[in-house]
Amino acid sequence: MATPPARKAVLGLYASTLQTAKSFSSYNFRTYFVQRTEDTFRGMQAEQDPIKLSQAYNEAVKELSVLRRCAVVNQLYGGARLAVEEQSDAPTRGDT
Repeated sequence: MATPPARKAVLGLYASTLQTAKSFSSYNFRTYFVQRTEDTFRGMQAEQDPIKLSQAYNEAVKELSVLRRCAVVNQLYGGARLAVEEQSDAPTRGDT
């Protein structure tokens, strides 16, 4: 019988995965992986079966190592920032 991972272990894995997802330099990849991380761990939170929870946890650990490698490559070849990311110092209509 598989024992489910401890709550602290799951929360630590969630924090590490979310931090790695936020480290992508590309806006599109970053938002995708942050959303995917939140969805994955919401599913783990709702899971009641200890065997399925253990399997999901082990899969998330494997995905974290892949995500870390992808984030490093993305930081190397990040490219220019998108207009969505730009912060402008120009006043908006309501600032006059």
